[in-house]
Amino acid sequence: MLHYTTFKHATSKTWVTFVHGAGGSSSIWFKQVREFSKNFNVLLLDLRGHGKSKMKFKDAFKKDYTFDVIVDDIVAVLDKEHIKSSHFVGISLGTILIRQLGEMCPSRVDSMIMGGAIVKMNVRSQILIRFGNIFKSVVPYMWLYNFFAYIIMPKRNHKASRLLFVNEAKKLYQKEFLRWWKLTSKINPLLRLFRQIEVNIATLYIMGDEDHMFLPSIRKIAQTHRSATLHVIPNCGHVVNVDEPVIFNTRAISFIKEVSGER
Repeated sequence: MLHYTTFKHATSKTWVTFVHGAGGSSSIWFKQVREFSKNFNVLLLDLRGHGKSKMKFKDAFKKDYTFDVIVDDIVAVLDKEHIKSSHFVGISLGTILIRQLGEMCPSRVDSMIMGGAIVKMNVRSQILIRFGNIFKSVVPYMWLYNFFAYIIMPKRNHKASRLLFVNEAKKLYQKEFLRWWKLTSKINPLLRLFRQIEVNIATLYIMGDEDHMFLPSIRKIAQTHRSATLHVIPNCGHVVNVDEPVIFNTRAISFIKEVSGER
């Protein structure tokens, strides 16, 4: 079972679940918890191997991770807390997990708020993955993570987000990093499916206008998927919830209330 924390609202029956990205933990949502918990019930979780969801020794020799297995981890937490459905907020790779959850268990997903969303790997990101595959077993994983963090979040105003994710990634073990890295070999077919097949779930993409690797493909999705809405934040990078938390919180909370009919 994943480690998780709940913040229960006195009157609201609406749940919001936060899903972090690879190398992060539930602590990256520290700028969201207060505002969201004023309005909704909040569920924060640490994905397997991250934060306080440390892998047990008996699991060290099990098979590689898959997106389905990781989504099953999230569903197990919902079941334990008797949460029939929830709005989901994700960042970076967490948005892929939420989208896969929407594919596998659509009745559990009330809406999807996708920050720094990934729906396509462009040429630069494909080169980065190949570079990582070559060197992942011969150099310390933090070298790779620092390098990738700088490529994805290169500007001075991205520094806080970059340092946050790098510091969180330091808590991973090398073997755990490699398990998650292997997921990249399965990512392209999955993302292609997501682009081609739209799920009937209200979706808000919140992107920074400086998210040079992923914003162009999100613009196309927002134009072709009827359930999708795009909000672009000026002078903001990939990790929108950290770079511009006030705008992120305001837009996401408003969207959830609209979907839930609470206005």
